[in-house]
This record gives sequence, C-alpha cells and structure tokens, in this order.
Amino acid sequence: MNDIAVELLPSETLEIMGEYYFPPYITLAHIFNAPKGWEIKPRSLVHYQFQYVVEGAAEYWIDDQLYLTKRGDLIYHCPDVRHSVNMVENEPYVCLSMLFHFGSSPFPIQQLLGDSPYLGNFSGHAIENKLSQLIAHFHQPSLSNSIFCQNLLMQIIHELSKSQELNFPKTKAQEKTNAKLILIRNYIVENYHKEIRHKDLENVSGLSRNYIIIKFKKQYAMTPFEYLTLVRVERAKELAIQTNLSIGEIAQLIGFSDVHTFGRMFKHNTGMSLSEFSLSLVMN
Repeated sequence: MNDIAVELLPSETLEIMGEYYFPPYITLAHIFNAPKGWEIKPRSLVHYQFQYVVEGAAEYWIDDQLYLTKRGDLIYHCPDVRHSVNMVENEPYVCLSMLFHFGSSPFPIQQLLGDSPYLGNFSGHAIENKLSQLIAHFHQPSLSNSIFCQNLLMQIIHELSKSQELNFPKTKAQEKTNAKLILIRNYIVENYHKEIRHKDLENVSGLSRNYIIIKFKKQYAMTPFEYLTLVRVERAKELAIQTNLSIGEIAQLIGFSDVHTFGRMFKHNTGMSLSEFSLSLVMN
C-alpha cells in the first residue's frame, strides 16, 4: 500500500486509507448561565452537541426519555434527535455547550460513544479539564487555537470511547478494587487544599503505592497526583469565576503557599494564566 500511496494524489488515497476521517468542525463553544425560567422547547439539531453541567441541574427529555442531569453530567445530542430542556425548581443551571460536525465525512461517533445520550459523570475527570480548555481557547481567534480546539475535541471523544468500554461487566475483584479507587478519588476531592502524600492514599485504600498508581491511571487516565492537580485547577477556575478573591488568596485556598508556584502550575496545565482564563470566558 505504501508504495502505491506515494504515487497517488491526496484525493486518490482516501479510498484506501481505511478508518481516517476529517477533523471535527466546531461551530459553537461557550459557557452558558441560564436565566431564571429558561427552557428549550422540543427541537432537533443539524449538528452534534455536548452539554456538560458545571453547576446546578436540568431536566433533559430526549426521545421521550427523561434524564435529570447534575454537576459533572455530560449529555450529547445527535443530529435530528428531538429533545427539550427544563430548569429544575430552585436550582441554577450553568453548562459548557458546544456544537460540532464532521462536514461531509461519515464519522462513526455513535460506534465510539454508544446509543445513550447520557455519557456519564466526569466531575474532576480529565474530560472536564479538556472541555474547559476547549471553551477557553475557542474564544481566542487564531489558526493555532482552532487546531488546538479540534485536537482537544478528538481527545475528548477518544477518552469518552474508553470510558464507554469500561462499562462491561466486572468481576468481584475488579469491583472491590474500583471501590477502593473511588475512596482514593473522594479523599483527594475532599482534601485537595492540604498536603497529600502517597502514604495517605495507602492508608485510605489499603493498597500499595505502585498498585494505586497503575490501577488509578488505568481507571481515570491519570495518576492520583495528576488528578489532584486537575481538582486544584478546576477549583481555582470556580473561585476565579464565582468570587472576587485575589490570585494569592485563591492559591492559598487550593493548597499553595506560594503564588508563583501556583501560577506556574496553572499555566502549565491550562496554557494560560488564571487572569487570562477569567478574561477568556464569555458569559451568556
């Protein structure tokens, strides 16, 4: 095949390349803060849509089935599927929303993500961080940012496809290990503002350091301390958006005594400073 391919025009190689597809075209990506009484009446879209709940709750009716979504839940809509959305009484609703399509190229997204509109809860997961990064960079016009956003979306789809594969039946031993990994994850979420050591995670779970690292990374696509960093980054974003705290105060609240160390960590993980992140968000 390689000998033949070098002699063909790019358009002539499409038929022999196999499972290669056009990158996704992102037509909208923003954070949406629903006003009181907001709703979406029954409709269908011509694009795909991801809807990720950042805060509060909402009721989704999709093909006559109700999905009550809360913080961390991710819904996706396929073209031509009717759906409606209602706010929940006495609850706010803030979501990350994006529309995308694959042009004229047939992309097997349902083969990767399955048939259910509900993809799971990804609060504190790498997928949440990638969604936030995509929203932030989408509003910075340049070719490099467009490519970065397309790359992020493909990473998100890849991570989601892996999470769907994890839904296969598990043995009792696997279920027991997964329960301990959840204990570790919850411990990190509850103590992210403190100094956390490997010994703490061993005491919480009863597992060895190396076993924790291997299993946690297999389950969540990152090590426990990468997850700790992710939780701190997301908490810093929330504080930057929802409060008037200074960067130094936010750094202390998420476990950093030195604001410069916090600044380097945040920029390394998001590609921008906390101030740049706050300015990049467009609230609608």
